[in-house]
Amino acid sequence: METSIPELTLHDGVTLPVVGLGTGKLRGNAGVNAIVSAIDAGYRLLDSAYNYENEGTIGEAVRRSSVPREELRITSKLPGRYHTYDQAVVAIQESLYRANLDYYDLYLIHWPNPKQNQYVEAWQALIDAKKWGFIRSIGVSNFLPDHIERLEKETGVRPTVNQIELHPFFNQEAQRKWHEAHDIKTQSWSPLARANDVFENETLQKIARKHNKTVSQVILRWHYQLGAISIPRSSNPRRQLENISIFDFSLDDADMNVISGLARPDGRLRNQDPAVYEEF
Repeated sequence: METSIPELTLHDGVTLPVVGLGTGKLRGNAGVNAIVSAIDAGYRLLDSAYNYENEGTIGEAVRRSSVPREELRITSKLPGRYHTYDQAVVAIQESLYRANLDYYDLYLIHWPNPKQNQYVEAWQALIDAKKWGFIRSIGVSNFLPDHIERLEKETGVRPTVNQIELHPFFNQEAQRKWHEAHDIKTQSWSPLARANDVFENETLQKIARKHNKTVSQVILRWHYQLGAISIPRSSNPRRQLENISIFDFSLDDADMNVISGLARPDGRLRNQDPAVYEEF
């Protein structure tokens, strides 16, 4: 059974499905099998990163899949240790070689690493890699509005996507509104937060019973109705299908407000504040 997933159009014309597969811990043959299973279920957006050390796994899954490459949307991300222009260009090439792909549909700067203060240089490398045909669309991950404003001011190019931590315990309302005002799509990493915490949440369980859906389906529907692109991670075929079976029901305004109201001041999962956090 294959589920069809709606798509959003980025400001450069590239389309992305509203739900994709997070692949953070999917590696080796088991990872390939899990990703092929997801593609068979209907996933077309696959999210990876240089630092996940699984770009080769993604590429192998694409080759084993029966779905043509051009129907897939494959993302990877530049690590913080390669933010200088020359290093970034080489890392993008290496990302492609690892996956044995001719291009990525979306490539992001993984973290701004503001103390290093080289993210504009890295952005220029992504701009040029797009011109060279290595990447179809370029974006960022974990960037704050002032970081993005600086990118556009210094290069004239605005990201299409900002992938940020977003889940019911950390709803990022201000950042999402800023993205919307600047025609940048919000992508949600860890959309289900720590799964055990949210699945046991009585408020979410009540809404799930109301709609005869699972808690994960309710949360992912919440992301969709917020206008965010979620990338839940699962290697379980049943759970993979469950996570994209969210288009046959709707949350009402009360449901949406209740879920958004679960946000906490300390809602970040690992205290990774992009203003100070650095990842290499």
